[in-house]
Amino acid sequence: MSSSSYNNRYNNSQSYAPSAPSLPQHQPQYSNAPSNYHHTPPPPSSTYTSSPSNYHHTPPPPPPPSSSYYGQLSSSSSSSSYGYSGFPQGTHPDVIRSFQMVDRDQSGFIDDKELQQALSSGFHKFNLRTIRLLMFLFKHPREPLRIGPKEFAALWNCLGQWRGIFERYDKDRSGKIDPLELRDALYGIGYAVPGSVLQLLLSKYGDGSGRRVELGFDSFVECGMIIKGLTEKFKEKDTRYTGSAKLSYDDFMSMVIPFLVQYD
Repeated sequence: MSSSSYNNRYNNSQSYAPSAPSLPQHQPQYSNAPSNYHHTPPPPSSTYTSSPSNYHHTPPPPPPPSSSYYGQLSSSSSSSSYGYSGFPQGTHPDVIRSFQMVDRDQSGFIDDKELQQALSSGFHKFNLRTIRLLMFLFKHPREPLRIGPKEFAALWNCLGQWRGIFERYDKDRSGKIDPLELRDALYGIGYAVPGSVLQLLLSKYGDGSGRRVELGFDSFVECGMIIKGLTEKFKEKDTRYTGSAKLSYDDFMSMVIPFLVQYD
């Protein structure tokens, strides 16, 4: 299968860590190459009207170095920074300060409520469902549902990248991502999600009124992490990049449940 065909489904360059995909320098050109997934890439969205920006927030500080696995930074970056042990060297003081402000018992770890407070002050008001998913993805595999300085720095970096993607594809500057914008954003970072799957995913965020679903930043991050995470897990089984894989029941459950149980 050609590489262009493969990339219509998922981008082979993405890492398996729960990070944000790279933001392309230019809008992608939708390919008409054959796809093993039997769907057509989306057409370019219609022209959006320009309106004043609703991004009335202070941009987060520069991100720390990127993570290596599940939010854990490499050992070479684990030295103390600005007097608070555990942060990667060069971590911005505002990132450390955000962690310290919520780590009131100075245990060196923060729980879901504390993370919610820290991220809501630095980025956007995050709902607890998204927070728990992020904690599960970024925590050390052997730790309970809590994160330390290294994981917090990696998560802050990841969210900074997702913020860039969000702002690029929020074409009408509404501060929300509508279904067309979400489709284009996912395609732009390498995930040509079928319309039926996208509709199913968006149904989780509807209010039952039948009105068009629009996602805030936290829900957009949640959707992106689910699509990216499940795709990367599937790629581990689809070693020939054919768009199909043989899974055991245990493999399937182990793949999907981590992205569902944190929704409770």
